[in-house]
Amino acid sequence: MSGLNRRNFLATLTTGALATACSSAVQSAQMGADPVFRYCLNTSTISGQDPGLPGYLEIASEAGYDGVELWVRDVKTYLEKGNSAASLKQLITEKGLTVEGAIGFAPWLKDQAGMDQMRTEMEMMKSIGCKRMAAPASGLTADDELDFADAGKKFHQLLNSGNELGIKPCLEFWGTSNVLWNMSQVLAIAAYANHPDVKILADVYHMFRGGSGFETLKMLNGNILELFHMNDYPDSIPRLEQTDGDRVYPGNGAAPMKQILTDLKNMGGEKVLSLELFNKNYWNRDPLTVAKTGLQKMKNLVKEIE
Repeated sequence: MSGLNRRNFLATLTTGALATACSSAVQSAQMGADPVFRYCLNTSTISGQDPGLPGYLEIASEAGYDGVELWVRDVKTYLEKGNSAASLKQLITEKGLTVEGAIGFAPWLKDQAGMDQMRTEMEMMKSIGCKRMAAPASGLTADDELDFADAGKKFHQLLNSGNELGIKPCLEFWGTSNVLWNMSQVLAIAAYANHPDVKILADVYHMFRGGSGFETLKMLNGNILELFHMNDYPDSIPRLEQTDGDRVYPGNGAAPMKQILTDLKNMGGEKVLSLELFNKNYWNRDPLTVAKTGLQKMKNLVKEIE
């Protein structure tokens, strides 16, 4: 091919590629790009009002959430009353919701019995369409030595079980824990797990309370963190004296929310922002109002980074 023909060929190829790219961009704009953030209600936020499982779903739906994060104990109680998993799954669908995650406390890191309990609970939650399962260091105390390599091996086993069942276990740390309280520990366990489907679950309050800080979010690949607990913390109480009950609405405290959401956005992938509060003052208020207020505050914070 002569130089002139080669240039003509490359020009034609480039023009064609550009036209295809522009066409794709126009199609994406017309169809609407997938949102970076989805909004979820962790039912702990209104658990003090005790509306019951159908009530949680009704409130989340009416408030305008995309999904819910349910507690295993609530689902177990509901099913033990004679309700079927199929009918619960149908109710969730009718409310226009997805079950983005589940909160349970099976001691999977402690022994095989705990691992078996975790698998049973994951299977139950999967039966109602749940996508993810929190995997904290439940059952371990300050007297238990956490070996990262051993914990990684167990997490690998748990991830394999999740793959078999079609649900994603997410390694979670609690800032108040004496065993697993910091992002650095979670990342060490994730590295030892050496698994392609590693997921972690992080939380504004727990990152602050456990001294992780928030710069660590910049280190994460978007695939490893899909669900993030949204809340805030006051600056009027010393860090080590704060408890779950001190959490406030996102944006009502001292957390660098703009930085946090920007880092979540920049790491890539869709993120589920789940409002998780345990504030007794909120528990004394109308649950629908609390749910709506929390959702609006999260959306307002996201608008600040768009």
